[in-house]
Amino acid sequence: MIEKAAADEGKETAAIEFGGSKAYVMGELKSILFDLDGTLTDPKEGITKSVEYALNKFEIEVEHLDLLIPYIGPPLYESFIQIQGFTADNALKAVEFYRERYRTLGMFENSVISGIPQLLEELRLQGYKLYVATSKPTVFAEEILRHYGLDGYFMHTVGSNLDGTRSKKQEVIRYVLEQNEIAAEQALMIGDREHDIIGAKGCGVASLGVTFGYGSEEELVNAGADYIAHQVKEVGEIISHLKLNTMSSRR
Repeated sequence: MIEKAAADEGKETAAIEFGGSKAYVMGELKSILFDLDGTLTDPKEGITKSVEYALNKFEIEVEHLDLLIPYIGPPLYESFIQIQGFTADNALKAVEFYRERYRTLGMFENSVISGIPQLLEELRLQGYKLYVATSKPTVFAEEILRHYGLDGYFMHTVGSNLDGTRSKKQEVIRYVLEQNEIAAEQALMIGDREHDIIGAKGCGVASLGVTFGYGSEEELVNAGADYIAHQVKEVGEIISHLKLNTMSSRR
C-alpha cells in the first residue's frame, strides 16, 4: 500500500511498499510490460465458464465457478495438469475444448479494470513505452485489446503460440525484450500472479505485483515482487517514485 508521509519541508512524499527487504536497483525506467488477465482486464466470467465447459467434456461437474479462479493467470495446459491432475494428453484435449467456447464467447465475457485506461494514458503521455506480456495466446490477447479499445496504448503485444510454445511467462518477457531491443534494467513487469514475478526475475527485470487481480499479496511477496500495489492508482504512484529516484541519483 502507498501511504503519504510528510517530508521535513512539510511536503508530501510517497512511501512505497516493497515486496522484498529492499527495492530493486534499476536504471532509468523506459519500458513497462503489463500482464493482461487480472492486471488490465477482469476475465473471470469468460475463463471460468470456458474451463467449466472443458471439464464438462470429461464428465466433470463444477459445483461453483469460483472454484476455477486458480485457472486465471497461469498457462492453461499446466493448470489442467497441476490443478485437475490430467495427463499430458488430456490436458491438450482440455485446452482445445476450452478454446471452442473461449474464442467465440469467453474472451468477450470480460471487462477493463477500473482506472486502467487513465493509467495507460498517463504513462504514455509521460513518455513510457508500453507492452503486453501474457501467457494467453497472442491472437486472443490482440483481439481482446482491440475489442476494449486498449490496443492503441501498446507498442507490441506478445503471448503464447496456439501450438503451446512460448507459454511460460519468462519466455514471453524475454521475447518482448529481444524483439523490441529493451534493456532489462530499464524495464518493469506488472502482473497479478507469481508467474509474472518469477518470469520477470528470470529475465533480470524489476517487478510490480498488483493485488487487485487474482493473486494474493502473500503469493506476490513470496515470489519476490520488488513492489506491491493494492490499487490501480498506486501503480502510477510507484512509477513516479521510481522516476524521482532516478532523477535524484543523477544529481
